Amino acid sequence: MSCLDQIPVTVKKFAQHTGLTENAIRQYIKKGQWRYKIHWFKAPNGKITINVKEAISWMQGKEA
Repeated sequence: MSCLDQIPVTVKKFAQHTGLTENAIRQYIKKGQWRYKIHWFKAPNGKITINVKEAISWMQGKEA
């Protein structure tokens, strides 16, 4: 694990690095598959940011 895993990233950036579409990521959030304050956060400016470490763990089948 690198220190970059600790930095929250935008939906767009996470999509670019994982191969998921932005729409798929937003659907995981909307359907509650990714949990608020675990897998994703809402920044003060309203942007959604992804917790890379937890999202990758979820993608690997490890539940938070």
